[in-house]
Amino acid sequence: MPVPIPDNIRSVQPGGGRCYQIELAWGRMRRWYLKRFRSGYVRRMAELRRGSADGAPHEILDPRDLKYCCNLCTAFWELQDDPFRWRERLPFARWGLAELQLFGWPLLLMTIGLCVSGGLWRWLSLVPAVLLGLVAYFFRDPARVVPQDVNAIVAPADGTIAEVTEVDHYDFFDGPAIRIGIFLSIFNVHVNRAPRQARVVDMHYKPGEFLNAMNPESALRNEFMWIGLEEIKDPRHKLAVRAISGLIARRIVCVLKLGQTVQRGEKFGMIKLGSRTELILPKHAVAVQAFVGQKIKAGSSILARYVES
Repeated sequence: MPVPIPDNIRSVQPGGGRCYQIELAWGRMRRWYLKRFRSGYVRRMAELRRGSADGAPHEILDPRDLKYCCNLCTAFWELQDDPFRWRERLPFARWGLAELQLFGWPLLLMTIGLCVSGGLWRWLSLVPAVLLGLVAYFFRDPARVVPQDVNAIVAPADGTIAEVTEVDHYDFFDGPAIRIGIFLSIFNVHVNRAPRQARVVDMHYKPGEFLNAMNPESALRNEFMWIGLEEIKDPRHKLAVRAISGLIARRIVCVLKLGQTVQRGEKFGMIKLGSRTELILPKHAVAVQAFVGQKIKAGSSILARYVES
């Protein structure tokens, strides 16, 4: 049975952040406006809402209010009733849309302003233009083709395999394990995806430091989110994913809740601007195909396969 969600996970982004605070403030203003000037919309969305808002830290008026607290309550809207479902079709990570706007619009205005100034200023417009391109590139979220191999275990993150290490004993498996460490640079896609169809049976969040992900100490001292998963078809098979912050990447997003079932390749969060993600597997149950230096893609690259007993 799942254990209670830890008290320090009070948001899908438990580490907070400046952009996070700005977005929460904007949400408070938006809810005030909706209740004061669009009461009909509020009533209609309340009628369409399913589940319960109990546990949410604020009122849930429409799907936008669930962005940072969907792991704390059961409220949701059916797809046909969600007026903001189009955002899922954008080629950017939904959890990074606030940062994309907060950084993107000022850079765009600077680029336009310098361009129309003429003279040498026009050449200087290349600086904010390049930065704008990088910001958009950082938060991209391309579609992925998920392998149909029934035994395949796919990568939970984009990046480069930094280690494939045997662990003598891993408590979650009560036995030996193999840890596959993935390094994400700021140029990788930062969205995390589920390695298997599985059920979330345990998770915990540890606040910490923000050392460079290349530093071996970062795996022990940095902020991380750990997720324990159990196979749907064979609960004896377990695996774990650990998302670790870094020097630049300081915000871990995880929308999962205990007892939730995820599909292989399904998006469940992101590490904003990259860092490190680990996939931990039971040693005697899998055949590892990953190797150090390998370039991989979340949801598509096969890192290991379950073997017959």
